[in-house]
Amino acid sequence: MVPLMRATDHPDRVRQITVKIIDDGRVNAGSSGDGQFLVTTGLLRLANDEQLRGVLAHEIAHDDLGHPARMQLVGAGVSVGAALLERVFPGSAMVAPIAGTLIASSYSRPQEFEADRHAVTILRRVGYSKEVMIRSLSWIMQVEGNSGGGILSTHPATDERIRALRRL
Repeated sequence: MVPLMRATDHPDRVRQITVKIIDDGRVNAGSSGDGQFLVTTGLLRLANDEQLRGVLAHEIAHDDLGHPARMQLVGAGVSVGAALLERVFPGSAMVAPIAGTLIASSYSRPQEFEADRHAVTILRRVGYSKEVMIRSLSWIMQVEGNSGGGILSTHPATDERIRALRRL
């Protein structure tokens, strides 16, 4: 993980890394910003080194691009908007979660593609090709299915992400 962090646009943050391991059998990882990463035991148990490298490069890319902080701002804005909407239109709280999901997904889907592209840049800086990301996503699709996509999803479908990476 440290070589990947050193290859980011903000390599000085390498001393600020925190990795929390979550006891969950699903294959997943996440960045909560400021060098804090979450990794499931399912990912650690099932992934080989290359697959783990690809997943971590993607999460490091989110962190490097500032995506977690931006999503926190979007979430706060959606919450304030929902509260204001309820004051103006009593009873609207029932539709606010759906509207919030639509807003968040329209914002976060492009971030997933951006993080995939930036992960490839980070991987290339440490001597790996984009194929690491493509093979990692292909493996995730085999293990977890073609998740994402659909109007309420915050992530594009995994096969969409693979196609986008192949075009790089």
